[in-house]
Amino acid sequence: MRADNTGPLIHAARNRSELTRAKAIRALRELDHAGTPVTFAAVAAAAGVSRSRLYAQAGIRDQIARLRDATARAPVPAIPASQRASQASLLARLAEAADRNRKLAGENARLRRQLAHALGDRRASPGRAPGPAPRQQHLDNNHAPPTRALAGSQAASATPSTTRKTRPQP
Repeated sequence: MRADNTGPLIHAARNRSELTRAKAIRALRELDHAGTPVTFAAVAAAAGVSRSRLYAQAGIRDQIARLRDATARAPVPAIPASQRASQASLLARLAEAADRNRKLAGENARLRRQLAHALGDRRASPGRAPGPAPRQQHLDNNHAPPTRALAGSQAASATPSTTRKTRPQP
């Protein structure tokens, strides 16, 4: 007949259970003090125990659930005071932006006037034939400007002066 060795087995199981409980409680406290989100997976990894063991122990399960809910509802930490912009700094930045906006609007108006004068001078120049502006060729001069295809007999005798339509001067 076998000897009854259940006593030492029960004692070893109790010791193992108390050890895992102590590890879980210690990991739970460390995570809470560090400000790390408390979850079953985080506690299990920190304690070196299985998640199923944490779920099986009612007291630890309740503590983890309570801390998990508390950290989930906690607001996002604010920016430290030393890194926040002061109201005076924000007002100075706003004034600089408004000043730059005014300068850019003035420059834009000046450039529009210059463009209007240049286009007016170009239209009024006596040596220029009316019509659209000539196309600018590429710098390498390898590409010819686009030409209009002429139909029939006009193609052979066509020259730019005979094919261009004239517009009345405004």
